[in-house]
Amino acid sequence: MGRRLFCELSPITYRLSVLRCRLFRHMKNMIQPCNMARSINRCHLPYLIYSHNSLIRRKLGNSDMRLQENKAVNLALAAPKVNGVLIRPGETFSFWALVGNCTAKKGYLEGLTISSGKAQSGIGGGLCQFTNLIHWMVLHSPMTITEHHHHDQIDLFPDFGRQIPFGTGTSIFYNYLDYRFFNPTNTTYQLLVHTDGKYLRGELRADKKPDVKYHIKCEDEFFSREGNEVYRNGEIFRESIDVHTGQRICRELLKKNHARVLYDTTTLLIRQEQ
Repeated sequence: MGRRLFCELSPITYRLSVLRCRLFRHMKNMIQPCNMARSINRCHLPYLIYSHNSLIRRKLGNSDMRLQENKAVNLALAAPKVNGVLIRPGETFSFWALVGNCTAKKGYLEGLTISSGKAQSGIGGGLCQFTNLIHWMVLHSPMTITEHHHHDQIDLFPDFGRQIPFGTGTSIFYNYLDYRFFNPTNTTYQLLVHTDGKYLRGELRADKKPDVKYHIKCEDEFFSREGNEVYRNGEIFRESIDVHTGQRICRELLKKNHARVLYDTTTLLIRQEQ
């Protein structure tokens, strides 16, 4: 067994490590300030860029469904803080700058979290589903993602009604694991998000009609056995299409997946042996 990190020694050292990381992030925000998107406008901008609905209660392996119910509460508390935010030219969207620290005092409950490759629970857990939704919509725009964390080394749960490719998820933790993107265009964008009890619903809108649309897909996805482990593989591509001509402008590789599968693999089709 390898040497344990300081944060792994005890609950006290873990809390100290978290406080240290949060302090460093506060200092970084002061030293390197961004022009943050903070203006809220409930009136919808005229052009729909992309919309997506994310099922709130999902069966994730053997995880406690109570945590899914609590996640519904957490999402309902956080969504109004982002709903209607305008991302003007030159502005940066920061999830934590808008939502703030999700504490029990504010009504947040214990939800599902992932730490050190394991499913756990924590106050405000489940909000990564929120940034997953935002990330997926932003990928369908010309905005630039400037901070994105994800559990790209592990495939923790079997698919359950998956609508977007594996590997396009996010990982957040107040405040030092943020989700941020920058608007380098001359277009103002708007995020609209709300929960309806069953779904977290989102729209990305703009004040100008888009000239480009985007298609994102996973190709050559397969499971491989490497020694005693099984890995999920695949490549995620984004194609940019001129809306006027229908011609492809470019094709880019967004991500290459190679994630260790941590659930029962007996029903998987494993394509190659190594």
